[in-house]
Amino acid sequence: MKSFAALCAFGAAIAPTFAGVAPRQQSKGSLPPVTVRGNAFYAGDKRFYMRGVAYQPGGASDAKDPLLDLESLRRDVKNFKDLGINTIRIYTIDNSENHDEGMKMLDDAGIYLALDANTPAYSLNRENATTLHQSYNDVYLQSVFATIDQFANYNNLLLFFSGNEVINAKNNTNAAPYIKAVTRDMKQYISNRHSRQIPVGYSAADVAEVIKQQALYFDCGTEDERADFFAFNDYSWCDKEDGLQTFEGAAWDRKVETYKNFPRPIFLSEHGCTEPKRQWGEVAALFSTKMSSVYSGGLAYEYTVEPNGFGIVDIKNGKIEPNGDFDLLKAAYAKAKDPSGDGGARMNGKASQCPPKDDDWEVTTTKLLAMPEGARKFMDDGAGEGPGLDGTDSSHWMGEPSTETAEPGSGQATRTPTGGAGPASTGGAEEGAAVMGAEVPMRFLGLIAASMVFGAALVF
Repeated sequence: MKSFAALCAFGAAIAPTFAGVAPRQQSKGSLPPVTVRGNAFYAGDKRFYMRGVAYQPGGASDAKDPLLDLESLRRDVKNFKDLGINTIRIYTIDNSENHDEGMKMLDDAGIYLALDANTPAYSLNRENATTLHQSYNDVYLQSVFATIDQFANYNNLLLFFSGNEVINAKNNTNAAPYIKAVTRDMKQYISNRHSRQIPVGYSAADVAEVIKQQALYFDCGTEDERADFFAFNDYSWCDKEDGLQTFEGAAWDRKVETYKNFPRPIFLSEHGCTEPKRQWGEVAALFSTKMSSVYSGGLAYEYTVEPNGFGIVDIKNGKIEPNGDFDLLKAAYAKAKDPSGDGGARMNGKASQCPPKDDDWEVTTTKLLAMPEGARKFMDDGAGEGPGLDGTDSSHWMGEPSTETAEPGSGQATRTPTGGAGPASTGGAEEGAAVMGAEVPMRFLGLIAASMVFGAALVF
């Protein structure tokens, strides 16, 4: 009995050492996780180009989770395969529900998910400076982190968007530091809580006066603050009534020139101008060597026809009917082959310089707000269950906002997913995989061995 009591006492003594250790995280799916290297995405050692479609049946106003409607998803996956895509983008999911079945369905079809971390009720509110500041709060971040927890272990989770078109005019660029703070917080939470680096970045509106400033701003600063990619919704390539637009006619040659030295991946998070006649001529350009050294593909907008008239399938009496846009997009994807090799990707880029304030760009400082105090506990304890999509609550006025300014570099990882201390510095999505993949810190292995020897001595 004394031996048993001593062993129990020893176990109690070392238990606090393991208190911060998270359960082993099992990756799910057969697709290789996509990583960032330089200014490109890679699936294993192969360059990865997004050829996809935005997928939110019912539109943003309906705000339902399409991955939970398994019957409809099964029907739509057949169309995805017929279309020849490898990625879908979803804007709203229910972060209180399990998504194993839906994500497996996509994985089996060879399809990755680009996921927005916000929902209509849990998001930044750009209405004015007061609402913007108040909406960056602990309740909002709990929902964002819960979404990360729901999807981080799926191999076919391609990336997270930290925001979509929060800046939609030159008079609301004051939202940029808040978007950047959310990006930093998401990266830190992933590094602290999950065993692989998942790319996090922003989906921008193509506001001509400030689009370049957005790209530079979200890439400047310390590593923890920099987005892992930059994406924008581009509807500037408009085919003609009697023929296709040209690369130069759409001014896409100038866009490639603008971003030729950008150090992180760029892709189109939405594209597909409908006027005067949509023929998807931009697809051939996106997957050509004219663009592949800078761009990594794009996502056509959108799957179902909504009131805005952009969809490629109609829903009639609960049945899906591909329309002419579907057939044209399918043909365009079939003709557009990925460039050979690395497509001209670059590995040696440096962080961008932050853009200066001017008449259009209202950001006056490179400093960011610190993570709201009430959200910091999630880094060690986890976010818990998400709020989901039921109810009428909104995070905009529920939580406590940030009250401090962060020091540059303060958003680096503070722990490993297994509870150990964080690394001295942390890289982007292309770095740190070996550190994050460790299952148990080495000091714990020594304790385990010691406890086994000690227990054996007591018993025998």
